[in-house]
Amino acid sequence: MNKISLLVLAITASLLTPSCVGYRLGAQKPTPLREIHTLAVPAFENLTLEPRLSVNVTNAVIRAIQSHGSYQLSTKNSADAVLVGTIRNIFRTQFRSNRTNILRTSQMQLTVEIQYTIQDRNGKALYTRTASGSSQMLIDANLQLSETQALEDAAQRAAIDLANDISEGW
Repeated sequence: MNKISLLVLAITASLLTPSCVGYRLGAQKPTPLREIHTLAVPAFENLTLEPRLSVNVTNAVIRAIQSHGSYQLSTKNSADAVLVGTIRNIFRTQFRSNRTNILRTSQMQLTVEIQYTIQDRNGKALYTRTASGSSQMLIDANLQLSETQALEDAAQRAAIDLANDISEGW
């Protein structure tokens, strides 16, 4: 009986030990950002012709970083680093065509592309990447409202992509 209980104990220990070996609590920040705890996020530069997109993207990025919780947001003067972003482009592509006429679009996909750099207090670039987010919109009578809502959704998805990248490295 002693050998059986020892065997059961050994099997139980071998099954429980490997499951927790690589687990760590908290975010796994990319190597250049490990020492950054507070982050400033000024308004993003908008290189597109879309009005008010800079405000939507900047607010979405701030919300995504706050909900992730890896960085504390601060002012530019007291932050460890500054997140400088540029809205590079909006890609509009046909997602679905009309059933009777393939040249007529019934649904479009909008993709917002953001380039961002995290700079230290001296302005040295620590981390530079791009993020993008996509959303689909139906072509209907109120095209402007549909496009505005799709751009907001795409901005939120790009912001989540950015926050995941600077917090988890993916």
